[in-house]
Amino acid sequence: MTGARDGVNAGVRIPEGTLMKDVRIIVTGGTIDKVHDPMTESLGFAKDASTHIPEILALGRCHFPRVERIMLKDSLDFDDADRDAIVAAVEASEETAIVVTHGTGTMGESARWLSRRVQGKTIVLTGAMRPHSLSFSDGAFNLGGAIIAAQTLPEGVYGVMNGRVFEAAALDKNTEQGRFDA
Repeated sequence: MTGARDGVNAGVRIPEGTLMKDVRIIVTGGTIDKVHDPMTESLGFAKDASTHIPEILALGRCHFPRVERIMLKDSLDFDDADRDAIVAAVEASEETAIVVTHGTGTMGESARWLSRRVQGKTIVLTGAMRPHSLSFSDGAFNLGGAIIAAQTLPEGVYGVMNGRVFEAAALDKNTEQGRFDA
């Protein structure tokens, strides 16, 4: 399948024998895991540092990914040490199909960081524009797409947002439109 624009589904082929891989989900935070605080009318992470990812997986009856929370942080606050922690978690994973939940603000930067440092794995970053804890979140849709993409795409680093697959080089949030475009 080839996309009309460079970097979007460009040259992506599903190799034989790559379906049904074991998947590890590495949780780093981002909007997908935020909760609304009615006292301050702000979004933040749960006081018990829990993640919504197991709940999202249960809703989809998706029982096979291993979930590893390495941090809960807004990606706008990420630094190189945080990105190196993601690299270390990916490299330590016995699975070759990896999904990284990540904030949308710097998702592209982290994807490109990973693509320069990790080989031999299929890594898919995803997140949400609206928290899972609020109605009408896009988080479950994006996570499901990322899990499928991680099992079927060739080795490399990608992002899945808004029903599209992006190569790391083309993964950037359009802040004016509030979505990911090529």
